[in-house]
Amino acid sequence: MESHMDHRSARALLEWYIDLGADECIQDSPINRYELPDAAPVSVRKAAPALPDTKPAPARPRVVAMAQVDTVAEAQRAARSAPDLAALKAALAAFPHCDLRRGARNLVFADGQPGARVMIVGEAPGRDEDQEGRPFVGVAGQLLDRMLAAIGLARDAAEPDQAVYITNVLPWRPTQNRDPVAEEIAMMRPFVERHIALAKPEVLILMGNHACDALLHRKGILRLRGQWTEAAGLPVMPMTHPAYLLRNPAAKREAWADLLDVRARLDQTRGAR
Repeated sequence: MESHMDHRSARALLEWYIDLGADECIQDSPINRYELPDAAPVSVRKAAPALPDTKPAPARPRVVAMAQVDTVAEAQRAARSAPDLAALKAALAAFPHCDLRRGARNLVFADGQPGARVMIVGEAPGRDEDQEGRPFVGVAGQLLDRMLAAIGLARDAAEPDQAVYITNVLPWRPTQNRDPVAEEIAMMRPFVERHIALAKPEVLILMGNHACDALLHRKGILRLRGQWTEAAGLPVMPMTHPAYLLRNPAAKREAWADLLDVRARLDQTRGAR
């Protein structure tokens, strides 16, 4: 056999090597591994020792417990910490746990004169109240002003004897004017109770079912109205909401009777403070 190949044979041999998988040159001269002894060459790496056929236990997922916030307790702490009405308004504005605040334009805190003999607690702001940031300024509020004027009271009166002070159970408007839910009333109740304590009225008027629910823990305004009761250590007159009177004008006669009862009590207790 000739010691030298022509270039065509060399090319064919190279291609054959490549087909076998020999795609790089390790030494200057090829090794015929069929002629090597049985011992593995030094260049061959030792196989890694077999690992035991055991699978590690799957890692337990880390469970992070979400802290449960007692919103009523938080409201109680915030309300108790307010020494005056301005601080109470600031505490409400900073209270982060009521989702209603996210959809409202304004905090609706109060209107009228603090220290008035009569304090009215309504239910929740509507669209007009949300825009102005004052309670009872829509059509129902205009009716309320006429009702109060009929017994010599006004929210803008200078003298506490003729003035009223007005707030709501909820300081933010519920979306689409829906009714307040039990959780919202419970959350806001400590603020309402503190509001009453700081305003120091002689008589409370609770207008509507949800105001009665918040302070009397009772509903059924058509059964409750016109009957004196007590809440927060004060005499309470439950009354139908002016919005109800707009829908049911025949009920205005009963509301007028309730107002006359309020006027009579104020006259009987005049100068008692």
